[in-house]
Amino acid sequence: MPERGRARLACTFLILWTAGALLAPLLAPAPYATTDLSARLQGPTWRHLLGTDDLGRDVLSRALFGARVSLAVTTISLALALLLGTAVGLLSGYLAGTVDMITGRVVDILLALPGILLAITLLAYVGRGLAPLVLALSCTAWVGYARVARSLALSLREREFVLASRAAGAGTAHIVWRHLLPQALPVLAAQAAAGGAGVLLSEAGLSFLGLGVQPPRPSWGEMLATGCDVLLEAPHLALVPGALIFSAVWALNVLGEELPGDFAPERSTRVVAL
Repeated sequence: MPERGRARLACTFLILWTAGALLAPLLAPAPYATTDLSARLQGPTWRHLLGTDDLGRDVLSRALFGARVSLAVTTISLALALLLGTAVGLLSGYLAGTVDMITGRVVDILLALPGILLAITLLAYVGRGLAPLVLALSCTAWVGYARVARSLALSLREREFVLASRAAGAGTAHIVWRHLLPQALPVLAAQAAAGGAGVLLSEAGLSFLGLGVQPPRPSWGEMLATGCDVLLEAPHLALVPGALIFSAVWALNVLGEELPGDFAPERSTRVVAL
């Protein structure tokens, strides 16, 4: 498939995912928590287009409301991680010296540890739920953005426009905000698009383990865990959330691959070639 065709298909998946999440109360054919044991483990029918789960709950309704969890967790976690990582990385790279050395060691240590294990450890201490899940994912995702922002700051701190601003008496906050951030933001935005796939996959994995949002609130990872318990009896319970997770992660990865090309130096003069 041509690259532009892949990008359009990825955008279509993301638009459908976002629209389904935002319009879930209007699109859902039934309340996601309503049980009907007489209709449990049914396959797709006209009444239940994607079938029912082990408690007779409508799978389509739960998939739509599960998309809201994935959208909220991915968006908020990415925003917090990008904010923290950008601030730490730009300041570390611009100030250099001891500050950069200490920050660099901390970032290297955190990058060396498996992010999913750090998230599980944090959730073990702070508890389960939507807010702890966002906290755990953002605390493990910021280090990647910090490293990229630091590299960009190191390459920019001796550029002419930064030296001129410093000679004019501008402070650190002014230089970072007005000069370094605009140059670094396109590159970090491209990384965040690809990083969204990792956050989404981590959220699904933690929910699969029972460490995400708690029942009866649905999430794709929790639905996949339920489907694995009855895989031979009702395979649609695992296929539906698995296909949704796969399509969303694939679309975010494709978007992350395409954005760096759109921000290439020949297309934008705001990005500094490293």
